[in-house]
Amino acid sequence: MTQQTADIQHLKTLARRISLVENEAVGYEQLLEQLPAGSPTRVIGITGPPGAGKSTLVNTLITTLLAQQKTVAIIAVDPSSPFNFGALLGDRIRMSQHFNNMQVFIRSMANRGALGGLSPKIIEVSDVIKAAGFDYLFIETVGVGQSEVDIAGIADTTVVVLVPEAGDEIQTMKAGLMEVADIFVVNKADRDSADMFVKNLRLLSAERHTRDWQIPVLKTIATRNEGVEELIAAIDKHQQQINGQDRRSILMADKAWQLIQHRRMRNVNKQQLQQQIQQALQEGNFNLYRFINNWQ
Repeated sequence: MTQQTADIQHLKTLARRISLVENEAVGYEQLLEQLPAGSPTRVIGITGPPGAGKSTLVNTLITTLLAQQKTVAIIAVDPSSPFNFGALLGDRIRMSQHFNNMQVFIRSMANRGALGGLSPKIIEVSDVIKAAGFDYLFIETVGVGQSEVDIAGIADTTVVVLVPEAGDEIQTMKAGLMEVADIFVVNKADRDSADMFVKNLRLLSAERHTRDWQIPVLKTIATRNEGVEELIAAIDKHQQQINGQDRRSILMADKAWQLIQHRRMRNVNKQQLQQQIQQALQEGNFNLYRFINNWQ
């Protein structure tokens, strides 16, 4: 068997395992329970408002890391189709130059209406990919604004990508999306207002300075591959900083909380719930909280 054939088989096996988990097919729980403990894979969340150039930045990150002989996996979380819950955006088309590269694995996932912008199976799928031994795993989220904070509980390093035009909204973002950043990136930094925006952003990031980490504010022009190597260096530096047990236990606890919540809600049928409420309303004297406390 040639190395190329082995690589293709490896990627096909990984794709099948992800589908098994996403569809909750027979045996998926056993697969998850057998995943090895610990992984050297660096998990990076790429988030930010629509139009910030997240996909272009990820594409450039892939190119740069491949030149460094690294292996890269990408989970691109897309808006769901209202008809079949499929992923609408064509990430394999957006990143088409890497599609046939055996050192790259790209997977689109529909968010299926999840409020945080992530797929309900994102934790399990990311763990399956980590077990495959990639150097980096990027999770690019759907870009729905301030509600997109779930990524902070899944990624080791969260990169928030903004553009200079976001300057007018910076105080509003401070209470939401801004709070999850480990690294700020101002993309499209060749625009006139970029320097002032970076200055203001650095002032805000200084307020979140901790003993171990000062949040960097980096400028990139993804379309010209400018600032990307500096971003990779910042990601690697942050990864070295978070190897302490405290950060690991916090991340694991947050993942466990999300998984337990999802599993306990698994058997809740919204349509059936609506029918029960409709019947209770007809009986009169309906109280939502009493109904919830007595619900089976």
